[in-house]
Amino acid sequence: MIVDLSVPLSDETPVYPDDPPVSVRLWAVIDRDGYYMNALKLGEHTGTHVDAPAHFIPGGKTVDEMPLEKFIGRGLVLDVRAGDGPVKLDEIPDEGYFDRVVLFLTGGRELSPEVALFLVAEGAKAVGTDAMSIGDDAVHRILLSAEVPVFENLANLELLVGREFTFMAFPLKIEGGSGSPVRAVAFVE
Repeated sequence: MIVDLSVPLSDETPVYPDDPPVSVRLWAVIDRDGYYMNALKLGEHTGTHVDAPAHFIPGGKTVDEMPLEKFIGRGLVLDVRAGDGPVKLDEIPDEGYFDRVVLFLTGGRELSPEVALFLVAEGAKAVGTDAMSIGDDAVHRILLSAEVPVFENLANLELLVGREFTFMAFPLKIEGGSGSPVRAVAFVE
């Protein structure tokens, strides 16, 4: 079974404050032009997307420089919706993160810097969230300085709690990109 973890892109897609709005405009229609196509205008960090190190780290790798292996792996969903404030270390298990894509079902909560440091120390391959942001600037810097990609605005994570799955979400190959929209999916075993 494949679970779609991406939010749809449309003019109604919410964006982070001060980010460019999404615009999907009809460009060509079959009756007039012989083909159908839309023109898109959006920021790199729109909808379900990945942050590359360059997003917060001066001289960090851009999305086109990151190895493709960073965008696929065995996934794990942690349901932390019951807590308040930033997600703390005592809310998550203390093992099982090495080489895993760790996804947080938060209901809008952000990670604390302590959780980000722990995930880096434990060797997490990538980290993601259903929230619009994984956390504050410190959380981003901790993860991205370790070249741990950050996936944000994931959908349908509640369908994966307690399940074994492979996560996959490849970015567009944007030269010099600080991030990219992705089509995130989970292949449930």
